Amino acid sequence: MNIEQARFNMVEQQIRPWEVLDQSVLDLLYVVRREEFVPEAYKSLAFSDLEIPIGEGERMLQPKVEARILQEVAPKRTDRVLEVGTGSGYLTALLAHRAQHVYSVEISPTLLAFGEANLRRAGVDNVTLEQGDGARGWSKHAPYDVIVLGGSTPVLADELLAQLKVGGRLFAIVGEEPVMQAQLITCTGPGSYNTIGLFETCVAPLKNAPQPARFEF
Repeated sequence: MNIEQARFNMVEQQIRPWEVLDQSVLDLLYVVRREEFVPEAYKSLAFSDLEIPIGEGERMLQPKVEARILQEVAPKRTDRVLEVGTGSGYLTALLAHRAQHVYSVEISPTLLAFGEANLRRAGVDNVTLEQGDGARGWSKHAPYDVIVLGGSTPVLADELLAQLKVGGRLFAIVGEEPVMQAQLITCTGPGSYNTIGLFETCVAPLKNAPQPARFEF
């Protein structure tokens, strides 16, 4: 496989047509080498339009979704980012290249070790990795300029919103199968938020994600 040709095809045929037009985001996809974050058994699929298994029943998001997340939350050099779900560490690395610091929380010790090894090998050093359940946020380092949820959530926890700085952006995929909506939520003032629906998709929920109230008869 010609890796550079495959990377080019990923950017031009999958990602750019998916409304990812920020050139700095597209350029970063050539810098952060996705194939180095994929399990060995799936190296040949690193640039495919697929959710690649990474163990523990979890999968990497599709490349176009990762790139779209980066474009929408638009991290700046002064931003502190919370990522919920380290996974392979690939999205962590993309965020870290744009932000001042990324705090990434992973509930699985096995995946935390996998992501940590990938990030270390890629030379990404402005990341703090911690094991824990971040489905309702991670107050330890709050407030944040950017929050990214790496899995879906049937309902968005109020605690996550409360951990956003004014002007902060939160990316979340909200809902349940078969219809979920990717949302960008901006904190416009204390306790005030603006939500934009970005696209419909379907991804696995975060472990322990808050559930909607169910009616019982």
